Amino acid sequence: MAKKAVAAVADKSLKIIPEFQENVWNNWLNNIQDWCVSRQLWWGHRIPAYNVRFEGETAMTDDNEHWFTGRSAAEAEAKAEKATGRKVVESQVDPDVLDTWFSSGLFPFSVMGWPEQTPDLSKFYPGSLLETGHDILFFWVARMVMMGLELTGTLPFSTVYLHAMVRDAHGRKMSKSLGNVVDPIDVMDGITLRQLNDALRAGNLDPKEVDKAVAGQAADFPNGIAQVTMRATILAEQTGSLEAPVFHFYSHISFFCIDFCRLRLSLF
Repeated sequence: MAKKAVAAVADKSLKIIPEFQENVWNNWLNNIQDWCVSRQLWWGHRIPAYNVRFEGETAMTDDNEHWFTGRSAAEAEAKAEKATGRKVVESQVDPDVLDTWFSSGLFPFSVMGWPEQTPDLSKFYPGSLLETGHDILFFWVARMVMMGLELTGTLPFSTVYLHAMVRDAHGRKMSKSLGNVVDPIDVMDGITLRQLNDALRAGNLDPKEVDKAVAGQAADFPNGIAQVTMRATILAEQTGSLEAPVFHFYSHISFFCIDFCRLRLSLF
């Protein structure tokens, strides 16, 4: 699968922009390692593997000879009986789920009804352009390409456009798992420090990271975030014109540049 993905870029069937990211692509895929796709999460696709107990056994046995895959328990049990010649009396599905990146790799065609040959699949797959961050070139893009080629025989898209990353004032990627994301609505409407902290605690951030993120908010936004639209209105009044020049709003974490040229007050 990895070789096919490397070949697609080499023969220009798949174009990566900017081109220097091809080196990252080739480095990952030419040195690919085994991937554990099992995850212990509350959500996700259940792993289609079943642990079976054969007639004459008093307990479930967790070894390779007792695990079989199938779209259902009945299918897995039938496989087990055919492979061993023994009767299955019990089966239990693997409690783990597939890694999120595995499920995401199926996205381009699974949402169109695959494996059925649906009208949507025929009309909308493959796509043409994928735009995403360069940090998930391997985690997501490469897996979509490998799975698309392997399961459908077709590239899921012909061009990959990798954009730059939005980072905070400390150079870290803005990420929900770090708790350093700034909601644009909070910038437009304004928000207090306490409200920022409450939003963090109400989210799904790892409890170990909450205190660290709260401290970061206190350092970066000791007075919360002022309402940017109010600042724009004040600027327009000071200049005597509603067609104010470019307005810049700077915070410790983000820099926002809003062009208010020809913007009417009614939009505030």
